[in-house]
Amino acid sequence: MALISPEQAPPGPDRRAPQSGSVTALRPMGGLHVAAAVDDGDSPRDVMDLLAIDAFVTGAQPFARSAYLEDVLPDARLVPPGSRLLREAVDDDCTSRLVTGEGWTLRATHWRPARRAGVSVTATSPDLAASVLVAATDGAVDVRPPARDRVPIGFWHRSGHGPLRVPRDIETPQWEAIRANYTTRVAHAVDRLAALQPQDVAGRLLLLHGPPGTGKTTLLRALAESWRAWCQVDCVLDPERLFADPGYLMEVALGAEGDDGGERWRMLLLEDCDELVRQEAKASTGQALSRLLNLTDGLLGQGRNVIVAITTNEDLARLHPAVTRPGRSLAHLEVGRLSPAEATAWLDARPAPRPPHPPRDGASLAELYALRSTAGPVNVVAEGTAIGGYL
Repeated sequence: MALISPEQAPPGPDRRAPQSGSVTALRPMGGLHVAAAVDDGDSPRDVMDLLAIDAFVTGAQPFARSAYLEDVLPDARLVPPGSRLLREAVDDDCTSRLVTGEGWTLRATHWRPARRAGVSVTATSPDLAASVLVAATDGAVDVRPPARDRVPIGFWHRSGHGPLRVPRDIETPQWEAIRANYTTRVAHAVDRLAALQPQDVAGRLLLLHGPPGTGKTTLLRALAESWRAWCQVDCVLDPERLFADPGYLMEVALGAEGDDGGERWRMLLLEDCDELVRQEAKASTGQALSRLLNLTDGLLGQGRNVIVAITTNEDLARLHPAVTRPGRSLAHLEVGRLSPAEATAWLDARPAPRPPHPPRDGASLAELYALRSTAGPVNVVAEGTAIGGYL
């Protein structure tokens, strides 16, 4: 679909002759003629986009107002009462409606899984456009605060339609409730992090490394709970694409619509980013490492209150020195296995069936939960086949 000038319009006395597979409309606006072509490559939503601006282009409704909403309720219709429905398009993840009333036209698009919506109004007067927009969006947004044990987290990914953020309320533990899951050194460090206030943030990189199953992600969820009053959390599901695509990186770095003018801090969570932070990262990922560091303390990070939290299974000796450089990190935690004494104390504090002998060499958090559980895994494998390992 395209808007074209009179010189590009189909030939003929009235310049209306359609090409094969297309419908061409031509409308005058004073001395200007505007033509629009629709072909079989366009979707119903593309057609609705065109119809929605028809009255604006011709000047019949010269005033436009728009709103972009987050946390939209699933059953929000986003149209004023008494509207007349002109078009509707529904697919797996989106509902679009084009409605009209006396002197106005409204286009509403609701991306349901992402809980986001866009509403645009054209009208014969600015006051009418504004009032119709208010009537359409009234009560559409979920303003209820999440439960005390849940925190809203946005999940970013690069979809076929560009960067997409899907918000979800995620269960988050209180730090004090899980403190015993970590070694004494880590627990003391997280005590300080959990009490952190925005004015005390020094460094933008939060790095957690250690073996699988030691509770790195659970620790970050607890920090999200501790910081909920001043820090929004976004999890990037495809970090390898984030740092390979400058447009995607810019969209995520700037944040979703509705962030409080950049005043609220944001924590970007990148899980299992071994390839980004290991010693050979510069050679294996090209500009990805440089862009990561630029987001933390370079030009891209300037003026944006962003903390980048990274989890990795890499050993400290294999991390790139640029990542561990003093002054760059807000915190650098090695989340390791509990010692034999700590593992024994962990089991003693939880009344449940336990193994006849405590772990002699210590244990990871995942191993302790497995020992405490009465139900073991169901495995059917060939004799002699080893089970375990990362991925």
